[in-house]
Amino acid sequence: MNFKNFLQSKPTADRCHLLDCLRGLTVLNMTAFHAIWDLVYIFGINWTWYHGQGAYIWQQGICWSFILLSGFCSGMSRHLLRRGLTVFGLGAGITLFTALFMPEDLIIFGVLTLIGSCMLIMALCRKLLQKIPSVIGILISFFLFAFTKHINSGFLGFFRKEFFHLPEILYQNYFTAYFGFPQIGFYSTDYFSLLPWLFLFLTGFFIYQQFGEKILNSKWQGIGILNLIGRHALEIYVLHQPVIYGILWLCFRSSHQFRFL
Repeated sequence: MNFKNFLQSKPTADRCHLLDCLRGLTVLNMTAFHAIWDLVYIFGINWTWYHGQGAYIWQQGICWSFILLSGFCSGMSRHLLRRGLTVFGLGAGITLFTALFMPEDLIIFGVLTLIGSCMLIMALCRKLLQKIPSVIGILISFFLFAFTKHINSGFLGFFRKEFFHLPEILYQNYFTAYFGFPQIGFYSTDYFSLLPWLFLFLTGFFIYQQFGEKILNSKWQGIGILNLIGRHALEIYVLHQPVIYGILWLCFRSSHQFRFL
C-alpha cells in the first residue's frame, strides 16, 4: 500500500469521507477522554481539572457528536432494523461483561443501548417522520432535548433552571430508568436514557433530511487516518476500553516494578 495514497483516502462510491472523518475525530476524543477516566478513577491519578466544568463540556461534546451523527446516518441507512438490533445487542453485551468482570464499573443503559434503541424506534417511525418538514423537525426535536435534558435529575427546564418538578412516582426501577427516570440508588458509569437523548438523535435525523444531500455530495476527501478510524467506529468503541485498560495496567505494573529494582 502506498502510504501517501492511504493518508489522502481517495473517495469510494459508497462512502462519505466527511462523515467518516467526523466519526473518526469523535472516536479519538472519546478514546482520550476514557483513557483519562481510567487514570483518574481506576489508577488513582489526582487531576482536579477532570472533575470540573471543562471536562464536563468535553464529555458532553463527545456524546452529542456521537448521537447526532448516529441520528443523521439513520436517515440514509437501508438496514436500520438489523443495525439497531446489532448495536442494542452489543450494548447488552457490555452490560453483561461489566456485571461479571467489573461490577464496580457497571454499565447499564450505556450509549450503545441508547443508539440501538433509537435505531429500532426509527426503523418503525422513519416513514412517518419523513412527512414532517425538516426545519420544523430540527427545531422541535432540539427544543425537547434541551427541555428534558435534566429529566434524570427529576425536573424539566433549561440550563439547570427548574420549570417543572416531576413526581417521584415516575422514578421506580430499572424499567423506568431505561426511559429516563432512574430509581434512588441507581448506578451506571455510562448512563444514557431514552429521554432526553432520543430527541438529540431525532435532531440528527432531521438535519439529514435538510442537509443530507449537500453533505453526502461533498467532494472533500477528509483526513486518511480519521476516515479509517471513522469507518470502524463501532468496533473501536467496543474494544477501546479493554485495550486502554490493558495498556495502562502494563505501564503502571512496569513502573511499579522499576521502582523496586
